[in-house]
Amino acid sequence: MEKKDVIEALQKKFPDAVLEVSSLFGDEIISFKKEALLEIARFLKGKPYDYAMLLDETCVDLKGESPRFEMVYHFLSLTLNDRIRLKTRVSESDARIESLTPLWKNANWLEREIYDMFGIEFDHHPYLRRLFMWDGFDGYPLRKDYPLRKRQIHPRLSK
Repeated sequence: MEKKDVIEALQKKFPDAVLEVSSLFGDEIISFKKEALLEIARFLKGKPYDYAMLLDETCVDLKGESPRFEMVYHFLSLTLNDRIRLKTRVSESDARIESLTPLWKNANWLEREIYDMFGIEFDHHPYLRRLFMWDGFDGYPLRKDYPLRKRQIHPRLSK
């Protein structure tokens, strides 16, 4: 089985959800509608494709574009010895997407980091709270509109 077979299967199974297919540095990139995330991820994880490893999940702030945020997922198939990248957009006004924690346990920490740094909320996440910043921290430090020199003192250190 070749990578093109996976892409063709995705396009055939999700014709309304797959928006674009491209390639960069040997990795296939599939852009899709965010509502199809769980279905597409479940399809890729299952046989015969076996993209059983979620290598990374991150967010990119594309300030000035609409939708503003781009969620990026990297998967690895041990059977095919192949990587694939999925991308979808999330709007600032509805900054939420489904959680991948039902399929991959490591999504828990990755999604908590994204929530903490970008403010994207994950539906059905088992324990969505800040990971690095303290509760009560104002804003999301990796958003491009977060002030570069903004200082916030931790409440325990302000006394």
